[in-house]
Amino acid sequence: MKTAQTTGTERHIEPDANRDPLTGTPGAHPVGTGVGAAGGAAAGAAIGAVAGPVGAAVGLVAGAIAGGLAGKGVAETFDPTAEEAYWKANYAKQQYVERNAPYATYQSAYRTGYEGRSRYPGKRYEEVEANLQRDYERTRGTAGLSWDQARLATRDAWNRLETAPTRPAVLVAG
Repeated sequence: MKTAQTTGTERHIEPDANRDPLTGTPGAHPVGTGVGAAGGAAAGAAIGAVAGPVGAAVGLVAGAIAGGLAGKGVAETFDPTAEEAYWKANYAKQQYVERNAPYATYQSAYRTGYEGRSRYPGKRYEEVEANLQRDYERTRGTAGLSWDQARLATRDAWNRLETAPTRPAVLVAG
């Protein structure tokens, strides 16, 4: 969460530390970590199953840990708070946005794009567009935009992250 500090007539906004909601630890990415852990656990259990039930259990734990770390790494390639702020400040300049439409109308479409870009690393937009459509339709709430209306905003948010420089990858020795 951002905090404002006032010094005289100036207002300074501290950058968002993306704190873990339970521990307060900065740099938390519970969604990315969770998605990675679930995928890693499934893969580890499948690989470990070759060695029987004990192998499956060991594989599940090892896979969950590795997957969680990988998921956190993917989630750290973008700052959702910064993306939200960018689109809130710039959405009205986009040609597809209806004049005088509030940001809330497009918010879910942008979120679907930037979260989707990190959820499907290494994929092209065209490869996952059907998934993005399902994600948008599930999360849009009362935004009221059909997918055909939201798709351009989703793609813009996806493209912005695709062309943005990313943080260097961190390799974890295991």
